[in-house]
Formats: sequence, structure tokens, C-alpha cells
Amino acid sequence: MKKKFVIYNNAPITLGFVLICCIVLIADFLTSGLSTDLFFCTYGSSWFNPMTYIRLIGHVFGHADIEHLISNMLYILLLGPILEEKYHDRLITVILTTAIVTGIVHNILQPDYVLLGASGVVFAFILLASITGKDNGIPVTLILVAILWLGQEVIAGVQNADNISQLTHIIGGLSGAILGLTFKKK
Repeated sequence: MKKKFVIYNNAPITLGFVLICCIVLIADFLTSGLSTDLFFCTYGSSWFNPMTYIRLIGHVFGHADIEHLISNMLYILLLGPILEEKYHDRLITVILTTAIVTGIVHNILQPDYVLLGASGVVFAFILLASITGKDNGIPVTLILVAILWLGQEVIAGVQNADNISQLTHIIGGLSGAILGLTFKKK
């Protein structure tokens, strides 16, 4: 009997995240950036403004342009299905926690700058992937990835004056590592 070739959704959370990011970029284009400014980037604004809290999550869906989107989505699509297979719905917790923590830290430490993009989530996924394993404890791969990847971000943050938030990368990575270790204990 011949097997049937089927295309299937192997990672609904990951694919849903990517789809939302794509829709947000299209909306950004159609509204000449207004939708992103209102909902999908975060910056120092009053903590009494309800939109501040929406933006604390929404900023991970917004991207500056197609290149920014593609660079983040490649990592999300590479790591997301692997992590989703291991952590299932807890991957939503990783995305939301990373969004909120990176947004709050950014608004407190860099309120004059706009933050948007999924790079904090990418770094959370990278460190979470390095933790993923069967044994308890801290894997050597986590230590090496943390030293190399996060160390590179610290150096880049000190040396470069670019529009990349190394702080978000570092906080995102730490979020992924902490959540991964928490998941392992359970």
C-alpha cells in the first residue's frame, strides 16, 4: 500500500507566532507605520497609560522591515518546532514572559529608544534549546552557549552604537535559560 504524502502543522504555536508577525508587518505597511507605533513597539511611556501594557507584549510581533522579520523568523522556525515538541504549550509562557520582561527592562533602562522585534524571543529559544535534554542539572551546552552568545552580545553592546538592542538579546537569553531550568525541575 502506498503511503500518502501529507503537509501538516507540526508546530502550531511557532507557526501562529510567525503568522502574527507577518500580519503585523503587512499592517505596518498598509498604515504607514501607525499600527506598529500604536501597538507593536514599546518605549518609555506612562505606566498609567493602558497602551503601555499592550505594547509590553506587542513589541515582539512588530518588525522594522522585511529583512528584520526574516532574520528573526528563520531562528523561530528552526528552533520553535523542536522546543514545541518538548515543552508543548509552555512555549507560550516562554514567549509571553520574554516579551514582558524585555519590554519592562527596556522601558526602565532605555526609555528614549523604541524596541520592536522578536530577537529577545529568539535568544530565549536559543538558550532554552541548549538546556533541552533528559538529565537534571545544568548542561555543558548551556554554559558554552551562554558564554559565547551572550558574551558576544555584551561585547557588541559596549563596542557598537547601532540600532540593535543587545540588552534585549541578553535579557531574552536569560529568560529562556531561567524558564528552561524551571521547566526541568518540574
